[in-house]
Amino acid sequence: MIHKIVAQVTHNIETRSQESRQRYLDLMDSMAQQKPTRGQLGCTNLAHVMASQDDAGKLILKDTTAGLNVGIVTAYNDMLSAHQPYYRYPEMIKQHLYRHGISAQVAGGVPAMCDGVTQGYAGMELSLFSRDSIALSTAVALSHQSFDGMVLLGICDKIVPGLLMGALRFGHLPGIFIPAGPMATGISNSEKAKVRQEYVEGKVDDKALLESEVSAYHSPGTCTFYGTANSNQMLLEAMGLMLPGSAFEQPTSNVRDQFNQQACDQIASNTQLSMIKQNKAIQLGHLVNAKTLVNAIVALLATGGSSNLTIHWIAVAKAAGYQLTWQDMHDLSQVVPMICKVYPNGKADINAFHQTGGTAHVFSELLNAGLMHGDVLTVTQKTFAQDVLHSSRHWENHYAKRVNKHQQADIHASYKKPFDEKGGLTLMQGNVGQAIVKVSAVKAEFRSIRAPAKVFTDQLDVITAFQNQELNQDVVVVLKGQGPKANGMPELHKLMPVLGSLQDHGFHVALLTDGRLSGASGKVLSAIHCVPEAAAGGMIDRIQDGDLVSIDANSGAMNVVNVNWYDRQPQFTGHVQRGVGRELFSVFRKHVTSADTGAISIDWDE
Repeated sequence: MIHKIVAQVTHNIETRSQESRQRYLDLMDSMAQQKPTRGQLGCTNLAHVMASQDDAGKLILKDTTAGLNVGIVTAYNDMLSAHQPYYRYPEMIKQHLYRHGISAQVAGGVPAMCDGVTQGYAGMELSLFSRDSIALSTAVALSHQSFDGMVLLGICDKIVPGLLMGALRFGHLPGIFIPAGPMATGISNSEKAKVRQEYVEGKVDDKALLESEVSAYHSPGTCTFYGTANSNQMLLEAMGLMLPGSAFEQPTSNVRDQFNQQACDQIASNTQLSMIKQNKAIQLGHLVNAKTLVNAIVALLATGGSSNLTIHWIAVAKAAGYQLTWQDMHDLSQVVPMICKVYPNGKADINAFHQTGGTAHVFSELLNAGLMHGDVLTVTQKTFAQDVLHSSRHWENHYAKRVNKHQQADIHASYKKPFDEKGGLTLMQGNVGQAIVKVSAVKAEFRSIRAPAKVFTDQLDVITAFQNQELNQDVVVVLKGQGPKANGMPELHKLMPVLGSLQDHGFHVALLTDGRLSGASGKVLSAIHCVPEAAAGGMIDRIQDGDLVSIDANSGAMNVVNVNWYDRQPQFTGHVQRGVGRELFSVFRKHVTSADTGAISIDWDE
């Protein structure tokens, strides 16, 4: 039986989204009436579609009444370790679909930038907007109206949300995500974090830091901590948009190859079911619904996933005609327990998580607690509950005999005896506005603070102040002018070693910002995504050095104490927005919505 709060939140989303969801479904129905779309193309247009294919492919494409064609949208590049394995996927997909009498074409590629490379540099100011660029690129790729199904290849931070947002505008087609998996385990994430902190404290040099980093990031696959990339995979599997149990198999494993072939079989079956038998239920726009969105957020909360998803999944929901809110996430967080610990919420990495039970264990526990909707359809044409049972059997066949019970107990808990009674995220509210706190990795004794503010407008200035020992006190670091309108809302992950060092030296420390933090951040109390942002006239812009700031993640209260805001004038004057391509994104900054509404620069309702 579904938990009453989960049922209520789902109902709330459906009710407030009734009109916008219906507009979306009406649009999908109008697009579906044109199927198969290649049949609408003129002979010259169709010839261009066929020109690059071999004889077998041309024969399929020429048959516009029964021949089926799948479009592949890929985020492949070999600069990102996570996306490098996709190099040969299109050819594999094509050859496998040929066996089903279906052709496949790479419809297009989408940009895939790495936050790990751009952290702390100007290029990071393009990161958030790359998500909407990916959505637009996905739409361009699929706009040739030549496809009957979609295969989506993408893993990392903005890439998965962008692909899903763009693909949802072609939601009259079936679609499937095929993951590539995490890299093998390198040095421990805790050891990596320790060396980073020693570096900012001046205890180790560049050579030692680089040796540590290349020992952590060392081969193809996603980074092994539970950041935004792996949170994406968790949520896709929770929504039933990839094969059950497939999210975290390593790129080089035989099981990964089996999953890839099964995914091809599945999209072949789904395309035939949708296009020939006119079954709407298996189409992407119907698979993504209020129940699957709630399943995704529940999975995020129960696993202490990335705070970035509090922005991205609001944008995903919007693309499907739904109005998802931070309040929905907060309400769910009050009843969804934390039942797994993966770095930065624990010591284990994503490989250990997968081998000791993985998504099968998490989803089984949540279903048993009535915290996920088990009756929703997935890409397998089965229910989510059936998928979870299947993935549980898969885990038992491949990993159960080798599992270390002590390690398993450190990583996985039951819903009856969770690591924490509440989920990993808290909505903060007060006279500064609203913000999100990721509490899952913050120890209980550090979840509240009352300390004077030190105000900055650049994260590099925070680091300089630290190096000059100007922050050696109980302090709330206020970093403003980092929201989407100001400078594209870059990640502020370089602050974590600095603030972590202050905390380890006995100071009570917190961060208050209208910017973002990486999903890998955690141990320092951080009220992030503050809205309204400074560039939109938010009260965060009126905080001054020495103001007493109170942040209490236990109660959800966030206030500046004893301040008359109206005696103060806004201070934000803007940032330099030229260089490294930033000037090309001025239209995004001008039109972007606030973080709590998804930081979206696309008008879905036009």
